[in-house]
Amino acid sequence: MARPNDKTRRRLLGGVGVAVTAALVGFAAVDAGDGTAGADPRAKLTVMAPAAPGGGWDLAAREAQQALRAASIVNNVQVVNVPGAGGTIGLTQFADFDPDPTNLMMTGTVMEGAITVQGSSVNLEDTTPIAKLAEDYEVFIVPEDSPYETIDDFVEAWQEAPSSHAIGGGGLGGTDHLLAGLFAREVGVDPGDINYVSYPGGGEVLTALLSGTVEIGVSGYNEFSDQIEAGNLRALALSAEEPVDGIDAPTFIEQGIDINLPNWRGIVAPAGITTAERDELVAIIDEMVASDEWQDTLRRNSWEPAVVTGDDFVEFIAEDQARVDAIIEELGL
Repeated sequence: MARPNDKTRRRLLGGVGVAVTAALVGFAAVDAGDGTAGADPRAKLTVMAPAAPGGGWDLAAREAQQALRAASIVNNVQVVNVPGAGGTIGLTQFADFDPDPTNLMMTGTVMEGAITVQGSSVNLEDTTPIAKLAEDYEVFIVPEDSPYETIDDFVEAWQEAPSSHAIGGGGLGGTDHLLAGLFAREVGVDPGDINYVSYPGGGEVLTALLSGTVEIGVSGYNEFSDQIEAGNLRALALSAEEPVDGIDAPTFIEQGIDINLPNWRGIVAPAGITTAERDELVAIIDEMVASDEWQDTLRRNSWEPAVVTGDDFVEFIAEDQARVDAIIEELGL
């Protein structure tokens, strides 16, 4: 096993400090919904990333923070992290917030799956959907010294002894877990035999992979892109339908495995805000996604624009939750 280089060590150690700080800040988020009088989302916003620092929701929240500030749309934007259980710990806290339009939360496909698998007492109907922002894609990766040069190499070993090969990814029922289950089904492995190890975020998956705790990792491409480009990791397969500009990784479909699973990111507000407050938040997001700063974000992260707002987003969530639930039932996850 190749040892992490100095840059990787600094990143991992730094992530520990960030996680501790973010956890403390996350507790403060519980009180963020108190006192809504005079709340003005153009003056300040607090965005909850319901995952650990370094993960996909954290990245999306901080990119939104930067775009809103740089484009002078919102004066003060803060991000807090509340990790755990595929985002459902953050969702449970968020569902208890007062109807304060200065509080937002990142959500997406991962949370939909976790709501079902974790048996969450709350779901996205307990929020006010504001906007779907973008889609990105999952990637299967291994360390650069792994014996698996291609996805077929892993499949061959996996088919012989499925439970002997640990796969590390995000929370149970999330996109990572669903992709592992779909992958297993497509190559003739019983999804129930997967040795799937869940972690709070992509940073922890990377640590487990580099330490040899798991053989293969799965998460959003951008959570591993730096290490892939540095040559410390090798991308085996991408969950996109077609090759993506800026991502040097073969798709599952290109390699004869019929899997296409996008991972969407979106923003919700607390339940109970007024229609006028919801419309103002939609207007803020519309300005953000039209800004040069957000367009640069899409390019840098190889995200696909997929903006859906207001009532259309409410309908999308209902339909997508049903789709995810059907996959979970089919796979027996």
